[in-house]
Amino acid sequence: MKIFLIGIGGIAMGNLAKMLFDLGHEVSGSDENLYPPMSEELKKWGLPTYLGFEPKHLKGNDLIIVGNAISRGNPQVEEMLAKGMEYMSMPQAISHFLLKGKKVIVIAGTHGKTTTTFLVHHILKEAGISAGLFVGGIRQDGHAGFELGRSEFFVIEGDEYDSAFFDKSSKFLHYRPFYLGLTALDFDHADIFPNLESIQVMFSRLLRLVPNIGKIFYYKNSKSLESICKNFPYAPVETFTLGDNDSILTLHKNQLILRESKIPIQTKLIGKHNFRNIELALRITKEILEKNFSKAIRALSTFPGVKRRQEILYQSKNSILIEDFAHHPVAIQETIQAVKMAYPNYKILSLFEPRSATSHRNVFQKEFSYSFRGSECAFVTEVFNLKKVSKAERLNVKKLIQEIPTNSKIQTAIYSKTPTDLPKLVEKYLQKNQISKLIILAMSNGAFGGIYPKLLELLKRRDHELTSRN
Repeated sequence: MKIFLIGIGGIAMGNLAKMLFDLGHEVSGSDENLYPPMSEELKKWGLPTYLGFEPKHLKGNDLIIVGNAISRGNPQVEEMLAKGMEYMSMPQAISHFLLKGKKVIVIAGTHGKTTTTFLVHHILKEAGISAGLFVGGIRQDGHAGFELGRSEFFVIEGDEYDSAFFDKSSKFLHYRPFYLGLTALDFDHADIFPNLESIQVMFSRLLRLVPNIGKIFYYKNSKSLESICKNFPYAPVETFTLGDNDSILTLHKNQLILRESKIPIQTKLIGKHNFRNIELALRITKEILEKNFSKAIRALSTFPGVKRRQEILYQSKNSILIEDFAHHPVAIQETIQAVKMAYPNYKILSLFEPRSATSHRNVFQKEFSYSFRGSECAFVTEVFNLKKVSKAERLNVKKLIQEIPTNSKIQTAIYSKTPTDLPKLVEKYLQKNQISKLIILAMSNGAFGGIYPKLLELLKRRDHELTSRN
């Protein structure tokens, strides 16, 4: 089949293009702008890619796949509709080409789904099961987040964002869940959901897709999940948390241990939120591995983690630089607490860029002010792309800076007009405040203005000065 992808330059769309090519289809696509790494990957894979959206490039194709970022008015979309061509959204295509006849393991939730999806796939692979995979991230060892697999199982990240301009339902409603793992449910994606209840509607619909021989797992301390999962009549439901009598894992003096044997668990993942993710991954894989479950425990020690999820970019005796994707107030708080738990003798400078569709709005104006507890100081940049939302809807960063010290109970908070100003502001702060053991925790769901090399240089210079002084 000849398949054309409009918006092929996106990570998920590009990965889907490669999977379709590996299935034997003739694949090409277009995008307005093509950037590394996907531009380089498409070239390496030999997939014809056109810059711009000229309608003529659709000619002769059997199917058009339309990316989530593509809207009406796009010349190729208008051509596709006018000519009555066959088309699908990306999640529709994933379902049609990759998930038919599979026992699909869907991991959904506001936080933790990328890590948990990767972890479930890793455990199955280490246990000898070649499962398919589709996830919106990259592992720290470079695994690109997609794999066709050879077994009956397929593991996929269940994104609640909408599917396409012609399908405003959540992507995960296309994913045919057999096992469904739900990590958390908080309000997010304020650009498409007016409130938490509207997101719960989508999750409720997802539950109804699980067959009665499948299973639903959900984090029971989430009131939002509890309200839709409790007493669900159509499929078995299992709750999970960390440390309950029926938990696989428990926590003792900040050490994760196997409850039955009291054996410590070896893992790179840090923080209670990640320990819950591990508990969920183990519960799901236990359903599949049964007598070989010991392999799941051993696999935890070899899981490399996920890029931009508490990823250590630099570490020395006195200084650590950590990058994280956190952009929701709950995720920021949990990330800071995770770092605090893992490095109790260090002081944390938390850097945050309000960039996502929700974080640059004022829906969490109050909640953000409470999110930085555990930091020594919080640095918050101005909202990314001020023109994206009106002033009335926009997060008031300067007001937030005033509220953080009191509500988060930290020493101070500092405003930065742009991300590129941050390294100098951090350096100025360090010159005034002597800190022996330091962590810079940078949180953004974007590129953060490309400041990481400068932060790295700052910490190396600091380490050299500390060494010379001693």
